[in-house]
Amino acid sequence: MQISKIKIKNNGAWLFLGAWLLTLPVARAESDMQLQEKALKARELIRQQGGGVDHSAHAAAAGESEAFRGVFYGYLPCLEKDCDGFKMTLSLKQKNNYLLVTQYARASSREFYDKGKYEWDDKSRTLSLTSNKDAAKRLFAIKDEGTLVQLDSKGLPMPGSQDDYTLRRSDKAKSREVHIH
Repeated sequence: MQISKIKIKNNGAWLFLGAWLLTLPVARAESDMQLQEKALKARELIRQQGGGVDHSAHAAAAGESEAFRGVFYGYLPCLEKDCDGFKMTLSLKQKNNYLLVTQYARASSREFYDKGKYEWDDKSRTLSLTSNKDAAKRLFAIKDEGTLVQLDSKGLPMPGSQDDYTLRRSDKAKSREVHIH
């Protein structure tokens, strides 16, 4: 009888502890997209209120390419025979560095990374990526500040619809999710 009373007390203590833990506030992590949206809203609010620091002096010196930095996402078709397409993430960073991540649309497909330098040509409205690995160049047409369209190695449009070769900057697109067919 004493053993069953001890078990009841132990079980009661565990139940009380479990119920108490359920009443504690739950910490929820925000996604990077949610955090980015909050930061953009805060920046816009500061700009509307006329507050903040005036960055115009050094922003003008940096040039248009500095304002174009960001992360671009897209799902592009393949020209190869047994390929369903690939996801591409292009990150344009400071000091004209880039990181390009590609992943073929297959189950358990690995990611391929390429780093290098990028150049922005205001006159021709093109972005040129030069790889550190083999000095190969990739070209993109600059459609607007949030959209890039991949070009072939000669700077000509890719075959088919240009919308199929489009990368969108994360803060201009509503979602980073890529729809794979």
